[in-house]
Amino acid sequence: MKKIHKRLFVASLVAGLTSSGVAYSQAVNLSSETAGPTGVPGQIMGHMADVLAEKKIANLQVAQGQTLTNSVRNVAEGKTDFASAPIILPFLLSRGVGPYGKLGKEKGAKLAANLRALYPYNAGGFYGYFYSNKGYKSWADFKGKSIWNGPPRGAALNNGRQTLVMAAGLADGKDYRGVQQNWGQLMTTLVDGSVDAFVIPTTFPHPYITTMTAAGKVTVLSVPKSKMESELGKRLFGVPGNIPIVINGKDLGYKGSLTLVSEDGMLRGLGTAFTDVVHKKMSFKMVKAITAAHIETLDKLKKRAAFLSNVGLAEMNAKKSGFCGKSSLKYHPGAVAAWTEAGYKLPACAKP
Repeated sequence: MKKIHKRLFVASLVAGLTSSGVAYSQAVNLSSETAGPTGVPGQIMGHMADVLAEKKIANLQVAQGQTLTNSVRNVAEGKTDFASAPIILPFLLSRGVGPYGKLGKEKGAKLAANLRALYPYNAGGFYGYFYSNKGYKSWADFKGKSIWNGPPRGAALNNGRQTLVMAAGLADGKDYRGVQQNWGQLMTTLVDGSVDAFVIPTTFPHPYITTMTAAGKVTVLSVPKSKMESELGKRLFGVPGNIPIVINGKDLGYKGSLTLVSEDGMLRGLGTAFTDVVHKKMSFKMVKAITAAHIETLDKLKKRAAFLSNVGLAEMNAKKSGFCGKSSLKYHPGAVAAWTEAGYKLPACAKP
């Protein structure tokens, strides 16, 4: 911990002036971890690496294909500077439960208190996918099958499992065989025929869907509206970081190669609210510069991939962004300053 604190302290000493309000006489080296490079978290982290280098704010070294459960803990422990974070993870860490159960509540709470957020976004919704020649008609047909439902121990695995429980009452290990792999392996698994179906987070368009439709016709299952609005659904959407996603089927794209199964033509699913986190001891000036660079280049970010226009990049509503409620995660003071100066109003419950 002392090593990273020293590095962050040094980073704060080399500040000067730039278009983002802070510049550096020499770029600071920062480490980061994210999921696969083609998804929302990976695209945003890749974008940040580019713009921070262009603005000479920092050299952001990005480790891709990581299990974010570990990445969030690494930031909290001072081993990594920057990480993509499903908002559920700081909550679980603060309680010392789930993937952090071995830490215990006291140690988990102490580590979670070190985390601070930079900006909001979401990683799309979780839906069921399979090749249409499988002949499945509904979520019930996933029973007894092998289902890819997330990386080992990751937040995505929790949401993948929750989606199957909500949609059809199917439990991993009891009603189907869950398959877990790191994100970096998913692109191969999507087309190698080793599993029967997938419950994965996607936006539209999305590289996962594009990869599958290039190999054959694909069917996507919507979570029934009644299941989304059930008591179980309400409980799931009360969990920190869980947000409802509803998309008109006409806006999915992939005409002729993607078939939607839905009672009313709408695609519904469990969405995952995200942020990028840093350690609370990262300097105010550094965080403000990073966040300002993000805000200044939002239009550029949206052009990086078509789906990035619809992932809540500047969503300040607490419910839609996944902040507040049972979550104690707050924005870093430097991030608050950057967003405020840019004319955005952050929810009071998300401020430090």
